Amino acid sequence: MGSRYSSIVVGRDSRTSSVALSNALTAGILAAGAECADAGMVPTPTLALAGKSFAAGVMVTASHNPPKYNGIKLFNPDGSSFDAEQQRDIERIVLSGGTATAPWQNLKSCTKYPGAIEQHIALVRQNIPSDLKLKVVVDAAGGAASLVTPRLLRELSCEVITLNCEPTGFFPRESEPTEANLKDLAKLVVETGANLGIAHDGDGDRMVVVDERGQFISGDRMLVIFAQDMDVNEIVTTVEASMVIEDIGFKASRTRVGDSFVSQELKAGARFGGEPCGTWVFPKLSLCPDGIFAAAKICAIAKQERLSELASKIPQFPMIRTSISSEGISISRLKTLLESLGPQSIAETDGLKLHFGDSWLLVRPSGTEPLIRITVEAKDDARAHHLCSETQRLIRESK
Repeated sequence: MGSRYSSIVVGRDSRTSSVALSNALTAGILAAGAECADAGMVPTPTLALAGKSFAAGVMVTASHNPPKYNGIKLFNPDGSSFDAEQQRDIERIVLSGGTATAPWQNLKSCTKYPGAIEQHIALVRQNIPSDLKLKVVVDAAGGAASLVTPRLLRELSCEVITLNCEPTGFFPRESEPTEANLKDLAKLVVETGANLGIAHDGDGDRMVVVDERGQFISGDRMLVIFAQDMDVNEIVTTVEASMVIEDIGFKASRTRVGDSFVSQELKAGARFGGEPCGTWVFPKLSLCPDGIFAAAKICAIAKQERLSELASKIPQFPMIRTSISSEGISISRLKTLLESLGPQSIAETDGLKLHFGDSWLLVRPSGTEPLIRITVEAKDDARAHHLCSETQRLIRESK
């Protein structure tokens, strides 16, 4: 990578393997003759913001995956992830055996970049009121945001109660901040009389919310809450987000699943985008999903109105997300079989999305496991379950 980008900043999450991988990555960058700076343990959005001063940024993390896994995320100076061609370029270098090392006289030293967190907090504070005075429970899953979000919210005059905010590398709960993984957070919010609860994943690019009653607010509703607060007309989101977005009057620009696709689409000029999994992108700050800024922003929203009341104003249609083994499945044959369900249209932006007017279903291969992901949404619960069961039957028939 150092042969392509002249200066690179490197950050890492709290996993036990992250220091070793970061050191190996730094050694390779320096050996190629590039300048390298070490930002230390920081959330992914913090690293992406630091990347504005460099040709590229690299975050050592496996994001929301379990602590035994690790990997890297690559960023451009505007905070956007490397696009497909940039990724292929790096892959070609790796698969070809790498590049020649730089002459000894051209090798640089690795410098420290200690101010990344302070810069991130300062930027957030420029955009969020400093007198929030809320009680907030923060659950960072023992990840990279453990010491950042609590500090930021305290600087915004919040009383912060921490849960799972020791970055030991051994995540005390499942890293992915789903409703099922946040029972302790919901319980603590109610027990302490907090205004809300905030949860992150391992690297802090995701942020999800529990309201003052301990109720999880779905990512689809969060998309609308943020968009309404920002007074935008358009939401950039993915093919698996709820149709409620269009139903209540927003224009939805839909991309493939993945925050990198959302960020690429936001370059066209929209002011807000995100995914129901908890990634929120605010282009005014960065094209990287920013769970830290999102945490402060939802607190500012909660200062104005109870989150339970805000969420209750947004319709929520029955939605089912499940998966089935992809072994032996022919996608072309599956498409033919799915047409028997009588859709009004079929889109192939990411997998197969069938529209039925009052409902839709999405069938797409997982990017990380040998599974077919199924998402179904309908305005009637019975209709949603019928579509889901029929889809599962047709997938089995396509083998």
